[in-house]
Amino acid sequence: MPENAMPENHLPEKGSSAVRDWLRGIEVFARPLPGFDPDTAPAEPSALFLDWLTEAVEAGVPDPHAMTLSTVDEAGDPDARVLILKNADVSGFQFATHTAGPKGGQLAAVPRAALTFYWAELGRQVRVRGAVTPDSRERSAADFLARGATARAEALLGRQSRYLTDPEAGARALRESLARVEAAPDLVDPAWTLFTVVPDVVEFWQAAADRAHVRLRYEREPSGWRRHRLWP
Repeated sequence: MPENAMPENHLPEKGSSAVRDWLRGIEVFARPLPGFDPDTAPAEPSALFLDWLTEAVEAGVPDPHAMTLSTVDEAGDPDARVLILKNADVSGFQFATHTAGPKGGQLAAVPRAALTFYWAELGRQVRVRGAVTPDSRERSAADFLARGATARAEALLGRQSRYLTDPEAGARALRESLARVEAAPDLVDPAWTLFTVVPDVVEFWQAAADRAHVRLRYEREPSGWRRHRLWP
């Protein structure tokens, strides 16, 4: 290696102008990728989404049901975090959260959201955007009870995203909450809510090594879904 050469994938000094060149030099999509023919896509987007999700699972993609949920607050400031998809069908895409946390507050103020799925191994991305509606108390309770004991105990504390000034006190509170769950396994937090993103738009993106990416957008119209090819 030449004396001044930078080892492959070695991060240059922070703040260095070399960072831009280093990032540009990282290969992308340099692997076998599946094809995608939009002309064979189904008329309704959830069917194609479930096909792609199934292929991601079969390909061994880690956490294939993980998605980025994007919301905005009352001031219009955006926020994003990764959640787990709970269900997907013709009615929409489901996730769950505590209404006392930031996500719940933002959805109460602006009941719209975007979802982003990315399966890097397949070079595939799905983007969803639409109105968000809460599900019934019964179904929300069933989702809560399907969670692990520790996850239920954490939710029952109702302190998501608040400052944790004393980790020991936090651990103690969690132990006490877990004891409540173990003593009453049917205990449900009424603030735990299952939400459905009812999509107006669903876009499918298939990467290609030559950057001639394939994009297909479904747009909801009064008569049903309409498909559009998009420029890369």
